[in-house]
Amino acid sequence: MASWWPPVGSTSTREHAISLQTSRTAAAYGFTDRGVLAAGMRADLNLIDLEGMHLRAPEMVFDLPAGGRRLVQRVDGYVATLVAGRVTMEHGEPTGERPGRLVRF
Repeated sequence: MASWWPPVGSTSTREHAISLQTSRTAAAYGFTDRGVLAAGMRADLNLIDLEGMHLRAPEMVFDLPAGGRRLVQRVDGYVATLVAGRVTMEHGEPTGERPGRLVRF
């Protein structure tokens, strides 16, 4: 989404679009420890190479229990993903770090 949003000709800025997906979403769901990069916050972030962003074709994978299927669409351009300050993905590959937890509402 970051490669095309906001659309060309829009009055929105990339910074505004990112805040809608980060700090505003965190606030809407009551997560007071995330959504911004600041001392004492959780430090979940994606490091993105915007010029390298490229959506791949959707593909069906069968990796759910009992051979269940799901549609995935991979993307190039994500350099790293950090959760709680720990690198969990690097160039599209998992690092084995799993500092997060499932959040249920």
